[in-house]
Amino acid sequence: MRVSPLVSGAPDLPQIAVVVIGEADDTGFNASGLAGARNAARAGRGRISIVDGLAYDATEIRAGLNSIMPDFDGLVFIGGQGDQVMPMIARDWPDKPFAIVQGDAHAANLASYDVAQEHSAYLAGCLAALMTKTGTVGHLSGHRVRPGLKGRAAFVQGVTETDPAVRVLTSFCGSQDDNAITREWADAEIAAGADVIFTMLNGARQGAIDACREAGIVQIGNALDWTALAPDVFVASALARIDLGVERAIADVATGCLPQRPVALGLCDGDYAALALRPDVPDQVAERIALAEEAIRSGAITVLTRYDGSEFVLEKENGQC
Repeated sequence: MRVSPLVSGAPDLPQIAVVVIGEADDTGFNASGLAGARNAARAGRGRISIVDGLAYDATEIRAGLNSIMPDFDGLVFIGGQGDQVMPMIARDWPDKPFAIVQGDAHAANLASYDVAQEHSAYLAGCLAALMTKTGTVGHLSGHRVRPGLKGRAAFVQGVTETDPAVRVLTSFCGSQDDNAITREWADAEIAAGADVIFTMLNGARQGAIDACREAGIVQIGNALDWTALAPDVFVASALARIDLGVERAIADVATGCLPQRPVALGLCDGDYAALALRPDVPDQVAERIALAEEAIRSGAITVLTRYDGSEFVLEKENGQC
């Protein structure tokens, strides 16, 4: 576990820890949250430190955070991995304010903020259904946590409502940060016929990028605009303004004025989600995506958050895993 101060602030400002699992600067979900923390630090919301390097293990997370809380006035946890541990941390420190971004846990001193990345995941599903040539598309995520599960449900919904004939291979590989694992799973989905893969990953996205690049197929990213970072592979990227959720959470924790109910931040509330398209996406396809986005904003489309269908299973020489 590492604790890294961002910028120094006035000594009377509250000291706030911002926590992520894995690497903070991961060119993915965590990086979007890190941008929000940096913006809050520059705005003088508090003396903010980034805490990263934690494994996805509840016992380790709780021990690590309890060890640093004497030095902080409040804490913001970024990611659904915090749903299990943050209620315990809030009970351990009842006089300090806490928040979780992309979580569902809530208590008197624990607020939750949920940026609806599932809205952009739905749009990614629409695009995948419109762009596939094989009639098979893939979804690949890592940890089986609430935001990822919601994103998967929305992606599948977007595919099936756009073209019910398109087959979806959906997988949770168990890691957000191991590129060897994501490469293996992406290769397997490609071998099964997927020619468009939607990835919801952190540091392990490179494994999927390498698989798509070698196979000559396209990928839809998430969190950041991957069409600008790797345009040869990414046809689109499902943006979610996690940074704005983090800024709001830090501001509330800094003042100690926490919302009494979970805060939802989606397309109905502003530009918290979008699908960035590569410039060569055909105009008629882009128009279909724009219509779907407007339907979500207006409430004409209700984005699902639960998926009960089958999952893609990785075949191995010694059986299935």
